[in-house]
Amino acid sequence: MDKLLNEPGLQLTIILLSVPIIFALILILVRINRMISDTLKTKELKDISEKIRNLPPGEIAQLEARRHELEFQLAGNELSPNRNIHDPKGLIDQATEVHDIRFLHTKRKSRGKIQIPANEKQLILWYLGCAIFWLFMGTSVGFYLGIKFVAPDADHISWLSFGRLRPVHTNMVFWGWASMAMVGFSYYVVPRVGNTRIFNLKSAYSTLILMNSAVLLGSILLMAGINNSGGEYREYIWPVMALFAAGIIITVYNLFKTIAFRKTEEIYVSNWYIVSAMMFVITILIVAYLPFWQQGLGETIVQGYFMHQGVGMWFMFLNLGLMYYFLPQELNSPVYSYSLSILAFWTQILFYTLIGTHHFIFSAIPWWMQTVAIVASVGMVIPVAAGSVNFMMTIPGSWHRLKLSYVLPFYVVSIIFYFTGSMQGTVEAFRTTNLLWHFTDFTVAHSHLTMYGIITFMLFSFTYTLVPRITSYQPPSLTVGLHFWLALIGVLVYTISLMIGSTLKGIQWMDKQPFIESVVTMVPYWLWRAIGGTMMWISHIVFAYNFYRMIKPRREIRLPQTPGDLLEIIHHKKANV
Repeated sequence: MDKLLNEPGLQLTIILLSVPIIFALILILVRINRMISDTLKTKELKDISEKIRNLPPGEIAQLEARRHELEFQLAGNELSPNRNIHDPKGLIDQATEVHDIRFLHTKRKSRGKIQIPANEKQLILWYLGCAIFWLFMGTSVGFYLGIKFVAPDADHISWLSFGRLRPVHTNMVFWGWASMAMVGFSYYVVPRVGNTRIFNLKSAYSTLILMNSAVLLGSILLMAGINNSGGEYREYIWPVMALFAAGIIITVYNLFKTIAFRKTEEIYVSNWYIVSAMMFVITILIVAYLPFWQQGLGETIVQGYFMHQGVGMWFMFLNLGLMYYFLPQELNSPVYSYSLSILAFWTQILFYTLIGTHHFIFSAIPWWMQTVAIVASVGMVIPVAAGSVNFMMTIPGSWHRLKLSYVLPFYVVSIIFYFTGSMQGTVEAFRTTNLLWHFTDFTVAHSHLTMYGIITFMLFSFTYTLVPRITSYQPPSLTVGLHFWLALIGVLVYTISLMIGSTLKGIQWMDKQPFIESVVTMVPYWLWRAIGGTMMWISHIVFAYNFYRMIKPRREIRLPQTPGDLLEIIHHKKANV
């Protein structure tokens, strides 16, 4: 037993598993503390009610008078020199009391409420709820995969092998979390900018059922070893992806009809991005799954096309459209430049659709095709710069809100990652850098920097902007801050460690050192990868809790503070007599 406990892999596994266990214990202690606090408050409230019940009529009359004083409204001449300075009207209330923790800056919560039809609100919350469920499930699988990097012998079950779980993780967060959240937000944005309602709610629910079915069936089949011959991100067999594609086709038709019945003359740029992204993903799936070019070099070219179009013309394209709506809404100011948004739209379509083969530099793919992909990767500087500048220039005048808002930091981080992550992709396309980083974990770091740092952080932002406004319930500022810092630090630890380790690994390969030496080199960096992934995973538990609080607020036990509160108890007691 002692020898087993001295194994580094087992020790690291115990450490990694202890993190969520400790976190769960902390949550349990917080809950117990809350229950004790509620019990004490209930007892105190009962004592107060008992004392109030025995108040003499004279004191009740004084409370009534004081309540009227506190409800007084200024007439406009209170500061006249002919009036004595005193406070008979209750203008000064709790002037010396501070209820917040003095060394923590209090975040301001959004007070705006958006009125939308109740059935549309329910639809959107169903989409987001399902998406968050798949986020937790998908990243739980990713968390376990991170453990396997430092403890490869954690299990010997075929269904839990790395080769089967890795595509379960990627497809679950791609088609379950991100795609479902994006479609849900689309069903909010498209009707709002057209000042109309969703054309067909039943069709929208049909899409939700089809997408969930695809992810559930696809995950089970992947764990059973049934896949589409291992093409990255298209491991689901074609009947499974046909369910997903059918759902998107239904949604495209639904949104087209919604836009057709709009009450505004123009079509806002968000709708350009959203509908185009859905048309692109249908095209991408058809090209990727048709059998005509699934052999040899053609299959490799299609694989590069599918991978990059899936990320750039589905996830990125649709999220940019959502950003053009939600960022101005959060800031309550118009987008900086409509022209820049159109420039970014058309140049992304022009360049992004050509860059898939930069994943296969120095392969058997024709040299000219590789060169076109590299040139198009450089061309991506145009839409990325246009979009980043447009978003950043929308914020000026609101930078002070970074210390006052718990939502704006998510937006700013996602915009920064949008620029840096996209520029990193351009740099990776060059032949010299490709020679160093290709086939290393650097690609894994880059994909997390983009799919998590950009896409997921944007979706976090949109959730915290929209849900409180349609439910009127705010998440706790403390847990939103905890979510932000765990997610941000986690993704930075994850990506930076892998980038450093992968660079060292690439140098070793170029020096023709034995392969096993590069594996030994990566061990500490894989540990940091697991630590960063654990932080990200815990942040998703906090995010799920915040979402729950935004749709089902906690009942607060409030002790009476003002004469009005005391009189309310008195009148309630009289009514029950």
